[in-house]
Amino acid sequence: MMKAELAYEIKALLGEGPCWDERKQVLYWTDISGKVIHRFDPQTGQNDTFKIGQMVGAVVVAEDGRLVLAAENGFYFYNTETGQTTAIHDPEADRPENRFNDGKVDPAGRFWAGTMQKNDNDPEGSLYCLDDTLEVETKLTGLRTSNGMAWDMTNKRMYFIDTPTRNIYVFDYNLKTGIIANQRVAFQYPGGYGFPDGMTIDTEGMLWIAGWGAGKVSRWNPETGAVLSTVEVPAQNITSCTFGGKHFDTLYITTAREGMTDEELEKLPLSGSLFSIQTNATGLPANRFKNIHHV
Repeated sequence: MMKAELAYEIKALLGEGPCWDERKQVLYWTDISGKVIHRFDPQTGQNDTFKIGQMVGAVVVAEDGRLVLAAENGFYFYNTETGQTTAIHDPEADRPENRFNDGKVDPAGRFWAGTMQKNDNDPEGSLYCLDDTLEVETKLTGLRTSNGMAWDMTNKRMYFIDTPTRNIYVFDYNLKTGIIANQRVAFQYPGGYGFPDGMTIDTEGMLWIAGWGAGKVSRWNPETGAVLSTVEVPAQNITSCTFGGKHFDTLYITTAREGMTDEELEKLPLSGSLFSIQTNATGLPANRFKNIHHV
């Protein structure tokens, strides 16, 4: 059993969506309920906060250095220098009860992000894909809590989590077209590990999954469904994880305070903070969003 260390102490309500920018050697992450994004610099220990004014489920970096957000009201470009937000598209403008949750850029540079209800868990969420022409395509519907995503080293498989189902799904993935097909359950995530939330993949093709409610991140073999190792985190609700650092062997872990009782917060006061751990595994650089239009 490995133990994560505190990287930055903060009381994020719903920390999420960590994304490592290898060019700047900083970690972007969000606080969905706090309606902000953060930029953490492990070299200096500084964490800058940018107020967005709406819930932000995911933040990714574009090829040109701008940030792209999947937020409460759709996809946006965001400029950290000017604080300017530029709307791209809102595929759920007619669904104010929904918001974007987790999102990631695929190996071809498309930004995938899914939605969920703000206050319920009905199957009203969808998974969308923003391509290089800034068109948005619906990929999946009828989701409860669209969550973690990962693509394998061969670029032929995509993994996906719809949290309440406890299923880790796998699809055949076409790099060129972005088409996903042949949805099946890679494995079921057992109850003792919490609910599966965000995830990342390492260079051996193993999945690192954040366990909401269980205070841990665990590493799984998606071929066999076997758990390989576990990282204990001194927080209750673990939301996501990603590899970063110069050698991509530091796992950064986001957590949340939301939904915890006063007693639970007293027991785990660091909940909501950012954590990290040096691992024996290596992750991949985050894919960058590629767009041909400079809006």
